[in-house]
Amino acid sequence: MAKRASAHLTAGEQAAGTALFVIYLLVLPFAAGPMFRILERLLGIPLSQALENVLYYYILFAVTVVIFHGFLARTTRRLAEEAGLALQTLAAGLVALYGLNELVYRLTNLLVDNRTNLNNMAISAQIDDAPHMTLLIVVFLAPFVEEVLFRGLVFGGLRGKSALLAYAVSCLLFALLHVWQFAVEHRDLTYFLLMVQYLVPGAVLAWAYDRSGTLWTSIGLHAAANALRVWALG
Repeated sequence: MAKRASAHLTAGEQAAGTALFVIYLLVLPFAAGPMFRILERLLGIPLSQALENVLYYYILFAVTVVIFHGFLARTTRRLAEEAGLALQTLAAGLVALYGLNELVYRLTNLLVDNRTNLNNMAISAQIDDAPHMTLLIVVFLAPFVEEVLFRGLVFGGLRGKSALLAYAVSCLLFALLHVWQFAVEHRDLTYFLLMVQYLVPGAVLAWAYDRSGTLWTSIGLHAAANALRVWALG
């Protein structure tokens, strides 16, 4: 029987994690650039875009581990207890992710055929500029940070109250993360329609955590999906 995901977060983890989540979602997309310019002046050396990206995610990774180390230890123990279920769920998740994604992408192209997914374009450009650093970010650091925040914190925190609410909120926020800054930068609200492309991944990743009971399943699924996406973009 599938195990229901539970946050198992302490009050301190919830409070600090919520603060980090708000900063990550709403502040850093625009504040990171000016902060790196200040760092360049302090160090007296220029920082490449690739180095800035790696520093950005390394810092997020470190802060996430510090805040959620207890939760990560508990979800690792669950993985050890349910390794077989976790592997089955990861495999099923990959099949579901790509099958459903194909349908959603076709629908999105009908609705917003004049809108390019700028997130994919940005990743493709980063691969061309610094392939190894981009792989580190896209396959390891970003999936870890995003799964802890969106599935561990948001989904897990709401799952005990309402499964529907947990899926809806975590999926919408995950989709919003990937498009909102582009809509603001281009002053074009139609970019928000591209959120549809991220609802399926958000739902499947939440399901993987919910079914297996360990966050490492959704982290592994996210990493595998991103690796295949990088391969396709390359």
